[in-house]
Amino acid sequence: MDRFSSALFTDFYELTMAQGYFLQGMGEKRAAFEYFFRSSPCGSGFVVFAGLQPLLGALQDLGFQKEEIDYLRSTGKFREEFLGYLSKLRFYLDIYAPEEGKVVFPHEPIIRVEGPLLQVQLVETLVLNYINFQSLIATKAARVVLAAWPDPVLDFGLRRAHGPNGGLFASRSAYIGGCAATSNVQAGKEFSIPVSGTMAHSWVMGFADELSAFRAYAKVYPENPILLVDTYDTLKSGLPNALRVFKEMRERGLNFRPGIRLDSGDLYELSLKALKMLRAEGFENPLIVASGDLDEYKIEGLKKKGASINAWGVGTRLLTSADCPYLSGVYKLAAIKEGDTWKPRIKLSSDPAKVSLPGRCNLWRTVKAPMYAGDYVTLAEEEPESPTDGNLIPLLSLKMREGEPLYQESLEKIRQRVREEISKLPEGVKKLRNPEKYPVRYSKKLIALKKELMKNGKN
Repeated sequence: MDRFSSALFTDFYELTMAQGYFLQGMGEKRAAFEYFFRSSPCGSGFVVFAGLQPLLGALQDLGFQKEEIDYLRSTGKFREEFLGYLSKLRFYLDIYAPEEGKVVFPHEPIIRVEGPLLQVQLVETLVLNYINFQSLIATKAARVVLAAWPDPVLDFGLRRAHGPNGGLFASRSAYIGGCAATSNVQAGKEFSIPVSGTMAHSWVMGFADELSAFRAYAKVYPENPILLVDTYDTLKSGLPNALRVFKEMRERGLNFRPGIRLDSGDLYELSLKALKMLRAEGFENPLIVASGDLDEYKIEGLKKKGASINAWGVGTRLLTSADCPYLSGVYKLAAIKEGDTWKPRIKLSSDPAKVSLPGRCNLWRTVKAPMYAGDYVTLAEEEPESPTDGNLIPLLSLKMREGEPLYQESLEKIRQRVREEISKLPEGVKKLRNPEKYPVRYSKKLIALKKELMKNGKN
């Protein structure tokens, strides 16, 4: 798998700061940065945490190669002693995080990165890029799957994805979020995701007529003929020709499930008429796949109206998260170690939403079996108050120690976790529109520390 293992996958100011830390003798000071996001994308009541394992793999491989040092030298911004330091640099970070597939919420410390200040600064962009994008797509997929349930959702979005690596990790995230299969063959190979796909309009157009195209396809794939019926005219041409082919197959004694794909037009009306036509010819359980600029809202609307669709191909609006193209994750310095003591740091702002949590924090979840009842944020060194009703479980654990990953799970296990996590959320939090806010509370010590630092206006 192609991973970003170059330490140049960063923003330039991280390198200029790193040189400053080096020259000031601060580079080896132990520091802690925390990742969190300020608001959920797509108006969602939850976010699916994704991208951790690819991030750990990239961090494990991270380093500066000779040609990269040569490039930095060519900018004229860096001193030779600093470039010499970078050429020998090995990243030895500690990372605390939840397992992939856990649901998380705004203003929670989701990842804590600890290590030498210079190193934890340099990986800022890498952490944000991996986690923001993949959590965004996993969340979008989970919402689409919720809307389509219990029908399967197929990821068809590779051709509109944001580049090869974006497409690869987007398909991984969509599968984590609940998609049943992907059209992305590379993702199928790299991550063992089921692959799916039938024909495009060009197949139909490549033959002398539509009927010949359908017959040829059914001859090659007799066990699973899914025919795209809207190339010319869905009701006057596509469906009648598909029915003719299905009846010919039945007459030859073939065992198959007839399938059609609707890619345009009024999907509701066309699906009802298609099912009626198929059943009139004795095909009682056909597969009717819908595609064409679908998202969770369109699927929800079609399902509520009673469309006769039992599988959904979702492409552009899934793998690009078209209506909400980013997750607002940030990475802020939380503490610096002075001797044996961690000294908290806080980022202040005239916008209260942009004030960071000070100090190294832990994240806990209250479980009132089998449901989740709320999250609890504390300082890392304090014991949490036990809830009066339910059990408190920690969400952050060590996933990388001194640059070596400690966490590895199969994609199937992560995917199953997403289903279980969402099933434990209150129904109101799962609503696609105007969801209820999931409760997140903060310890008294953390609130007091934040108020103290805000009052003083400094760390």
